Amino acid sequence: MIFTDSGIILLRQPFREADRIVSLYTREHGRINLRFPGVARSVGKLKALSEIFCCADYRIYIRRGGAVGTVTGGKLLHVFPTIRRDLKRTSLALHFCELLQRLTPLHQPSEAKFELLLSSLKELEYGVPNPAFAAAFTLRLMTLAGFGLDHPVLKIPSAFWQRIHEAPLSSLHFTTAEDLLSLAKCNSVCRRFLNQYLSYPLHTLKPFTLDENDSFAALPQSDDNTPLPIKLEPASVQ
Repeated sequence: MIFTDSGIILLRQPFREADRIVSLYTREHGRINLRFPGVARSVGKLKALSEIFCCADYRIYIRRGGAVGTVTGGKLLHVFPTIRRDLKRTSLALHFCELLQRLTPLHQPSEAKFELLLSSLKELEYGVPNPAFAAAFTLRLMTLAGFGLDHPVLKIPSAFWQRIHEAPLSSLHFTTAEDLLSLAKCNSVCRRFLNQYLSYPLHTLKPFTLDENDSFAALPQSDDNTPLPIKLEPASVQ
């Protein structure tokens, strides 16, 4: 089967001598695993298409019954140069991609998830990152993945809850003590969910917000606020 679909690279790793295996989240086919042949060679023509959080239209070939397809061509749509030049933006983008990788099964399309990731990367590219980015993206992805909460918890005001779920990420600037407390509670909801649902911590453990004390970014924590043990494993395509 040969088809073309828009996609964003979530994860990549070397394969054999000159190939690369990626996890691609596509608009119409969901998350799929693909091989980029020969991109490690100096003459590799598809290398730019295989970079992390690159967005492109991909031409894909998958054999009947095959687990891993092959990218045969494509057209770049977004490379997000501003994100790549800034450590904090890059860390957030990597975190978004890893969350989608870990919370999304293979071959289950969701255009809403694709649009969430694409719009969030565009906010990182053209907007100004703020400490609410991580919690807002996580809560929205939780909803799309079937883990969302219908009503606010921890006495978070309903207006704040709606805003962090629906407002553009770059508009989520909170300064009042009440709003900052509500944001801290949202971070706690995200942290507890990730600690409970994920079998091992995220690889994107370093801070991905503006300050190391912001959000739930630095390390996964237990309920008594002590860091959980980190299990570092080589990145792999599931």
